[in-house]
Amino acid sequence: MAKFIFEPWEASKLEDSYDVIVIGSGSTGLSAALQAQELGLKAVVLEKMDKFGGNTNKASSGMNAAETNIQLHHGIVDNMDEFYQETYQGGGKLNDPELLKFFVNHSALAIDWLSDHGIDLGELTITGGMSKMRTHRPTSLAPVGAFLIENLLKLAQKTNLPVFNKTMVTKLLQENGRVHGVEVIVAGQRRYLKAKTVILATGGFGASQSIIRKYRPDLVEYKTTNHPGATGDGIILAEQVDAQVIQMNLIQVHPTVQQDTDRAFLIGEAVRGEGAILVNAQGQRFINELSTRKIVSNAITSLPEHNAYLIFDQGIRDRVKAIDFYDSVGLVKTGKTLEQLAQVLEMDVANLKTTVSSWNQAIKSQEDVKFGRTTGMEREIQNGPFYAIRIAPAIHYTMGGIHIDKQTHVLDTNGNVISGLLAAGEVAGGLHGNNRIGGNSIAETIVFGLQAGRQAYLENEK
Repeated sequence: MAKFIFEPWEASKLEDSYDVIVIGSGSTGLSAALQAQELGLKAVVLEKMDKFGGNTNKASSGMNAAETNIQLHHGIVDNMDEFYQETYQGGGKLNDPELLKFFVNHSALAIDWLSDHGIDLGELTITGGMSKMRTHRPTSLAPVGAFLIENLLKLAQKTNLPVFNKTMVTKLLQENGRVHGVEVIVAGQRRYLKAKTVILATGGFGASQSIIRKYRPDLVEYKTTNHPGATGDGIILAEQVDAQVIQMNLIQVHPTVQQDTDRAFLIGEAVRGEGAILVNAQGQRFINELSTRKIVSNAITSLPEHNAYLIFDQGIRDRVKAIDFYDSVGLVKTGKTLEQLAQVLEMDVANLKTTVSSWNQAIKSQEDVKFGRTTGMEREIQNGPFYAIRIAPAIHYTMGGIHIDKQTHVLDTNGNVISGLLAAGEVAGGLHGNNRIGGNSIAETIVFGLQAGRQAYLENEK
């Protein structure tokens, strides 16, 4: 089957007026625009980069949701209260309670919306900080992000939703306190587009050294997993119209990022969720691998080498198709036996064998005496070949951003709604507290992307 390639709309087709302008083509922006269009609005998506999808393309684990039919089909009885409490605890209780409640209560509906549009996430895994398998992913086990973007773009093509690339929004147009359009640079020309509602879906600022230096100078030398366009554009645009930003110092460092090459590749949490363990340079475990990202990152940074190795076997690899990509770009070390793998890693053979043997015993007894791990314990590490990926923490996600309410209204520095302006996804702050749980970012993009599309409809009805 031929690979799907989405053709962006030509700049000459950009009109002067729309009901809703969506800035950003990740899963937040695409789901917002598609929902608005389904409700009868004339919508458009503007993307500054050549490529569509933003950071969504890099997401590999899945999309968290509770009380879904898919969970029941897998024999998992979940509840939203547990999802709420585990996310709240994982975020250091700094999460906005209203945003979090809305997020949790609409997560299953977001899965349903995707399914209704032929985008099925029928397989499950688990991520750090969660007690149940509520991370939904494609049945093919493909990385969730690229899967979503491809299928959302297919929907955009099918429904004739205008999606433009290389279109840079440089200013929000505002009159009498209401945002009513945008200034853009497209095809070398400056244009002014009118809209009843503008939705900011531009992602975070994980690739902006200037913003990171302002709020977290201690992280300015860290590598980032973010795509080059994640430079906080939406935050900058919003601040120009007096939007309030919150929790900008809360930046997540992801624990498992391969950094041996020029590009920093995130090794998705599903690898640990399916059974991988972390070992230090001596071949010994040192942490519950599925603790929250903050705890695991700190544990790795505290090691003398400031890095560690993910260890897994063929059975785990078969459960995470993203590993095939990691291997294709040279990130995976291989040994037919554990002895060979230890030799490749220049690691103490006896230590690694003892560590894996102890872990396999913990799987059999379902009791991790050393570190108290209780999840991701469905399969032993026993079927060769055996694999390792060297990892270390890197900047991954920016929890802070534009202050919004649960309807996705943008609030100004006095806490009042800025008319005509909505924001959703990583550009907005407050949902995740001081630590984002794996699988919650993709869920956030769909839950609040859809909400922004619906809210745009309501705003247009006024």
